[in-house]
Amino acid sequence: MSSMPLDLMDDWVIISHEFQKLPMVFEHGQEQYYVVWETNKPASESLLEWWVDTLPSNKQDRAHHVVEAQYKLLDESHHRYSAIIGPVGLASAVHYRCTTSTASTKEYTIARRSKTELTQILVISDNQHGDDVFRQVLAAIQNHYGRNVFPDAILHAGDSVQHVERLEDWQDQLFSPLEDAGGYQHRSPMVFVSGNHDHDKARTPSNWNVYADMYHGVATTEGLGAPEVVNGLYHRFYHAVSLGSARIISLDAECPSAEQSAFLERELQSEAFQSSQFRIVTMHIAPYIEFWDPYTWNEKGEKHWGEHVRLEYDQLFRQYNVDLVISGHQHNYQRGTVRRNPQSADGGSITYAIVGGAGGGLDLVRVEDWDMYTVTYLDHHFVSLEIENRELRWTAKNRAGDIIDQFNIVR
Repeated sequence: MSSMPLDLMDDWVIISHEFQKLPMVFEHGQEQYYVVWETNKPASESLLEWWVDTLPSNKQDRAHHVVEAQYKLLDESHHRYSAIIGPVGLASAVHYRCTTSTASTKEYTIARRSKTELTQILVISDNQHGDDVFRQVLAAIQNHYGRNVFPDAILHAGDSVQHVERLEDWQDQLFSPLEDAGGYQHRSPMVFVSGNHDHDKARTPSNWNVYADMYHGVATTEGLGAPEVVNGLYHRFYHAVSLGSARIISLDAECPSAEQSAFLERELQSEAFQSSQFRIVTMHIAPYIEFWDPYTWNEKGEKHWGEHVRLEYDQLFRQYNVDLVISGHQHNYQRGTVRRNPQSADGGSITYAIVGGAGGGLDLVRVEDWDMYTVTYLDHHFVSLEIENRELRWTAKNRAGDIIDQFNIVR
């Protein structure tokens, strides 16, 4: 007998008690996607099958690629599988499904937009430990896009769960709410920014980020079976991807390293970044935080978390003409736009946005004043980010669907 709720059964071609988590798809470089799913017992012949529609004719290429998934035992009732789709080349759409010897998911489709097409990105963060509120935010998101309409990507700025080591938190606080809202995670690839609740800061084999550690830099499914990946020692949370006419750099705000700093400078200087219409950087901990718990901020030293982002990285953001910095961590909404070079009127502007309101308990006490934010909203919310050729449109809404902030950048 399947333990799957009845309202999920339409998502299966063949129903089987083996499947416990339907696939979640992540951006994994420019022409690849990382896919993870789970069964409640070992599944034989666990495969990922994918094929594409090709440009310019949008004719479907029915040549199917079949990849044998990598297996990881989490515990006796949690069996994780992962695989990499791609490279997909000049595909306008990617289709995939996950199969075992006895069951198959339905076919899912990932739309791929050109630089001139409208690209819709859902921006959320910090839904952890607030699944009831997260479900309310997701209901507002459904109303915004329409039922069975999916954004082209999800930018999650971190803290998707409260306790990374509790497998039930991953189910209750991330997978189940997304599934019940229509399954955004199957069709809208996630640009995932690891938060302080999403991983073991020590980066040791005990790291429990078993679902959203995307192993950036690993190019093949076979590479996911490398010893350093299997034993939990491989962690690289910094990466970059182009979506529409924007280039997005994602950084690990908690764990600075010489490797990440070199990556950041290299990417900021790259043709892909500099030639993009819109240059975006995202990390979990904002460079300029104003609201937090006063005790932990001052007495526990949490004011120093991510300090390197402000002291080291922010000057690079301004030097290399970053347009927008998106963060979470602080559980409310703030947005401010300042000149990149306060001493010059010719240096252009940079916008900082904190979007930490997808479900977690709110931060209501001010601990700093950077005199830079023009919008502050102390409640839960989400952001619709639309990028269309030479225009960027940002719309923040609350749980009721009311607009709390808007701005556009036009080239």
